[in-house]
Amino acid sequence: MNQNYSPAPLDDSADDATGRTERAAERDPFLTAMGERVRLLRARRGMTRKTLATETGLSERHLANLESGVGNASVLVLRQIAATLNCSLAEVIGDETTASAEWLLIRELLQGRDQAALQRARVALAEMFAQAPRDPHRKDRIALIGLRGAGKSTLGRMLAQERKVPFVELTRVIEQLAGCPPSEIHSLYGAAAYRRYEHRALEAVIQEHERAVIASPGGLVSESGTFNTLLSHCYTVWLQAAPEEHMRRVVAQGDLRPMSGNKEAMDDLKRILAGRGELYGRADMTFDTSEKTLADAYLQLRDRLAARLAAESPDEAGVS
Repeated sequence: MNQNYSPAPLDDSADDATGRTERAAERDPFLTAMGERVRLLRARRGMTRKTLATETGLSERHLANLESGVGNASVLVLRQIAATLNCSLAEVIGDETTASAEWLLIRELLQGRDQAALQRARVALAEMFAQAPRDPHRKDRIALIGLRGAGKSTLGRMLAQERKVPFVELTRVIEQLAGCPPSEIHSLYGAAAYRRYEHRALEAVIQEHERAVIASPGGLVSESGTFNTLLSHCYTVWLQAAPEEHMRRVVAQGDLRPMSGNKEAMDDLKRILAGRGELYGRADMTFDTSEKTLADAYLQLRDRLAARLAAESPDEAGVS
């Protein structure tokens, strides 16, 4: 902090306008915006700075500096402020406070709902606010999601052959667009560039194929915009498998990378599954391939998929 700077006054009404103008250039824009959000959140709850200081155990001077945009508070301090103001940490450091009262009421309505209820709400809102008509070919494009080793490529090819539609591995399309393998995209340009190629590849496949079976990269679900596009234009199936099955199948394919130099590979795999489980759970259908022969897994997947499509849209089911 600049040594010539005088701490912000403790009382809101006593702020000196001239001093604020002179110090504005010294403030970080992010800290300034965050301070304004804290002040707005406090005002919304009818709390004075003194009351907030008392309930958080922080000094008024510290809160005054924070609200003036010159206090670089720790994460623990921000968490304490959020808890006292009964809001999320994201509201303090993000831009949710600019939302209208209606948005806040909608968020409160959804808070605490289970995954099934949230999925129904998402589908209803997507249909209500869709800028384009619902994709009439959504159920003609079957998209398989899940981690490597779940059977996306093997079962996907078999399913596409029986349905007499193209089989598309999205990773191959990404490679064609970028002119290099995904691993090189990551190393040369970073994860953000890879996600952009991933989204472009998905849009290209949707545009080109009205009917297809698509095997998607395992991490696609972590990019909300791309995953929402997949959900909107494809009937998604989460191919599940036990962690041990995932690892065994990948190694059996000759890929030793999961085990190379990583004695905790299985723990890492389990953490990834746990972290993505809620996202994968947004799929239209789930199918567990664990402890099944290839033939059994395919026949059961084919039959369950046909039944689900027929039940959800009997006039439009496209399963051969």
